[in-house]
Amino acid sequence: MKDGNGDVLYVGKAARLRDRVRSYFQSPHGLDPKTRELVKHIADFAVIRTDTPTEALILENELIKRYQPKYNVMLRDSKTYPYLKITNEEWPRLILTRLIVNDGGRYFGPYTSAGAASRTLTLLNKLFPYRKCDKKITGHDEVCLYFHLQQCTAPCISAVDRPTYLQAIEQAALFLNGHGDQVLGPLEEAMAQAADAWNFERAADLRDRIASVRHVIERQKVVSPSGTNADVIAVAQGAGGDAGIQVGFLRNGKLLGSEFFPMRARIDDLPATIAAGFIGQFYVEAAVVPPVLMLQHELPEAEAAVLRPWLADRRPGKVEITVPQRGDKRQLVAMVAASAAENLEQSRIKYLSDEQRTTAALSELADALDLPRLPRRIECFDISNLQGTNPVASMVVFEGGRPARKGYRRFGMKTVTGSNDFAMMSEVIQRRFRRASNAEEADDAKWTALPDLVIVDGGKGQLSAALAALVEVGWNEQPIVALAKENEELFLPGQSASVLLPRDSQALFLVQRIRDEAHRFAVTFHRQRRSRATFQSRLDEIPGIGPKRRKALLKEFGSLRGMKDASVAELTAVAGITPAIAEHIKQSLAGA
Repeated sequence: MKDGNGDVLYVGKAARLRDRVRSYFQSPHGLDPKTRELVKHIADFAVIRTDTPTEALILENELIKRYQPKYNVMLRDSKTYPYLKITNEEWPRLILTRLIVNDGGRYFGPYTSAGAASRTLTLLNKLFPYRKCDKKITGHDEVCLYFHLQQCTAPCISAVDRPTYLQAIEQAALFLNGHGDQVLGPLEEAMAQAADAWNFERAADLRDRIASVRHVIERQKVVSPSGTNADVIAVAQGAGGDAGIQVGFLRNGKLLGSEFFPMRARIDDLPATIAAGFIGQFYVEAAVVPPVLMLQHELPEAEAAVLRPWLADRRPGKVEITVPQRGDKRQLVAMVAASAAENLEQSRIKYLSDEQRTTAALSELADALDLPRLPRRIECFDISNLQGTNPVASMVVFEGGRPARKGYRRFGMKTVTGSNDFAMMSEVIQRRFRRASNAEEADDAKWTALPDLVIVDGGKGQLSAALAALVEVGWNEQPIVALAKENEELFLPGQSASVLLPRDSQALFLVQRIRDEAHRFAVTFHRQRRSRATFQSRLDEIPGIGPKRRKALLKEFGSLRGMKDASVAELTAVAGITPAIAEHIKQSLAGA
């Protein structure tokens, strides 16, 4: 399905094409929101006929990867995943690869990160040293450093015969297939033989390998005494339409591990639809298709009817798709589903662009505060004073979720004395919005840019003072809230109950960042004012020091300590400072 520009919106398959297409254009009340939105943009169709449902499924996956349609469910990472491969060579190697080819090699995986695959490769090399180089083995080459590091048994110099080397490779394959217990027997026998031959260094090395194998086996959860081989698939969905699939790999009755695959879906996609899309895209390249898929949700029968024979061809062999209803298998699916939910939460932010994060934050904030529009411009006010001394206020501006520092403003209190945060907040709000009114007449761009939302730092008292100030200057419709730091509560006008944003919401992160920036800006200004006042008050006590001499001293020495540490001659070198005044300065600052 294509839009007016020819861009592919959706790729689908159908056994009865006429019925499938008609279903999209039936009464809109019978369609889900996603399909209604899709139909609005459809301008054209393109049809490809295949001979079998399996061919249709394969073609569907290829076209989804090629066009990345907006309305299809798909793996968020279109990359190929890493696998471990035992090469088909005379002296096989274990390598990490993303390319699966039919060359007789054996593949294990996939791994969602190359790091996890590399760590497994390092462990296998420690347990079953295999060659890492790809050179032709003659048995008469020079040995490399890997042999001396005990990371290779050196077939290049005939330090190991081929049957012994192949036995180690087979043990590595058993280990990767979840049969670690079958590896222990040969290792323990080899350790005993080394000890009997008084080759204690070799025996100690084997002892350490045995301990490593046992450690891994102990971490593998036994969930099926019958030795089942299956993949366990569970779906997690977020409130914003993001989704993910967790796959648990059950081999020989043991859960060897699980991997999380982020999915691109829409908010109204059903879990079964997401699972079906994942199965079709994931197993088209998977190295191993197990005989059983245990799902959290029942697939639509039409999808299951296509997937079963296709998976059987990929395996090859029958593949059962089941949804456990009770017992250990049901608990296993629930455990994998819990992992899916946790991993989706951790990965949610990772796959959002900066623009998406900002949009999400502004949307969440607008919904929580019932704002008439997105708060593209937010102004935040904070008061800073120390026991009523040198009171100042700050105004910081965020536009589109980012600091707009050219719009920052500082205020020194003009009408308030003492420690009265409410009165100070009232003065600042009045001054800011009175200037906005006057600026409209004077066309002053510094003040005519008006906020979509005002945040005042504090609680209900600060909010009431700010509201009264807005009314005083005629700004009755300005959206405003107060943010209390203790519990991160937002107080709204006319509401007794506070609004608590979710702890993991982008909106909370944004308002916290804005509040912290306003606090930093206010405290910095307050410290500057306090430092200047302290400096000036001490100098004012010294006879002969007026504004010009004070300014000259400040420029030369920068602080009272600098003046205190200076000699009389250095002080006298400053313009306007006589030897007598220099002596007065030294005496006055001696106890400072």
